[in-house]
Amino acid sequence: FLTPTPGFSLTPEIPQGVVIQGNNSNPASEKFRRVRNWSITKYKYTRQALSEKLGRGSRTVDLDLEPRLELLKDDRQRYENMTSLAQTLASQLSQLTVTQKNLGDAFTELSVKTPTLHLEFGINADAQRFLSKSGETLTEAINAFTSDMNTLVNKTIEDTMINAKQYETVRIEYDAFRVDLEELNMGPRDAVTVPKLEQAQKDFQTQREKYEKLRDDLSVKVKLLEGNKVKVLHNQLWMLHCAFAAHSLSCQNFLEKNIQEAGEHLNNVSTDVPSFLEES
Repeated sequence: FLTPTPGFSLTPEIPQGVVIQGNNSNPASEKFRRVRNWSITKYKYTRQALSEKLGRGSRTVDLDLEPRLELLKDDRQRYENMTSLAQTLASQLSQLTVTQKNLGDAFTELSVKTPTLHLEFGINADAQRFLSKSGETLTEAINAFTSDMNTLVNKTIEDTMINAKQYETVRIEYDAFRVDLEELNMGPRDAVTVPKLEQAQKDFQTQREKYEKLRDDLSVKVKLLEGNKVKVLHNQLWMLHCAFAAHSLSCQNFLEKNIQEAGEHLNNVSTDVPSFLEES
């Protein structure tokens, strides 16, 4: 027998380290599975959407949410048209105020160069300058109105409409899985179809939970939007109306005062000097 030397062991040493458990999942097969599931869902979605367009397939309708979404779409189109018209009005009014200012400057120059018509040119110059200044204030009010309306239409309502499109996509997917489950339920039950039916039931339940969650979230968002929309429009419409009223009243008051002062000056002007026609 061999006598082991001191410090030497016949038993092999086990190297120290971290034990890594084997992973049965293959990344390539997992990726293939995800792509396969996505393709199946996409196929079912396309088939269901086409069936609905052709009037052959049944679809789930939420009698509370969907009418409100249709109303929101219609309101958005009308708000866009109103905002576009207001922007056109602001642009035209801005051009008008520039023309009025230039016309006022022309009247002022003629007032200086035409002493015999100094008063007449002068009152028209004052009137055009005032109308131009008041028009600029009204233009600013209209631009503020259109800015807030653009925010409401293109951000707040648009955000809800994006969610509505997502809801419609999920709804079609849900109906596609529902139709598959209904068809399997109507078929025979055997060793082949029962596992398929059980899997279809699981897939349907998953899609149903996804659909109901998105539907409930969208319903809450639409209700909040409806309340916010009323508040925004209430404030903006009143401010716009007040701006038009202030513009009209200020112009009327100024012109009435202007005419009155001009009449008083004209009464003080001597009319005894004969005109060229009268002399002839």
